[in-house]
Amino acid sequence: MQFPALSGARCVLRPLSEQDLPAFARYRADPAVARFQSWSTYSLDDARRLFAGMASVPFGTRGSWYQVAIADKRQNVLLGDCALHFLEDDQQVEIGFTLAPVHQGQGLAGEAVSLLVNYIFGQLHKHRIIAVTDADNTAARKLLAGTGFRQEAHFVQNTYFKGKWGDECLYAMLASEWRVADSR
Repeated sequence: MQFPALSGARCVLRPLSEQDLPAFARYRADPAVARFQSWSTYSLDDARRLFAGMASVPFGTRGSWYQVAIADKRQNVLLGDCALHFLEDDQQVEIGFTLAPVHQGQGLAGEAVSLLVNYIFGQLHKHRIIAVTDADNTAARKLLAGTGFRQEAHFVQNTYFKGKWGDECLYAMLASEWRVADSR
């Protein structure tokens, strides 16, 4: 199975391509983007390693991460990416999202996350989706709440991150919650 192209009003989720890697590395290297991410610096070589690692594991493999491109619907320009982490129980998926700063604040990440949620529940038939974010990342927390996720936990100083202890928030959505929201 491969990740299919998913089309929204303004963006498309599609497999990340080798041609995307320079732009992918550029926005990930931006300190404003890296602030809430696991990396501090990001290079084209890092992007190539991630891409090669994804190519070596079939899409949907338990325990694997898979990045998909968020692209402009009309011009197919890379705007950002979404991550899918297929958890070991095979019924849950962790998601993440990263958008280039120039494309933030326009509702594109919310559109992309909604497309991803619809795909995970509607086509992959998973039971639960989770997302973990830094408690200080108010934009991500607002986006998750706005797309139907509920906050399940606020972990206090649970992670040593970039030289200091930090808080994380866990958000989740069940397939049954998605079906109720989707029927409205």
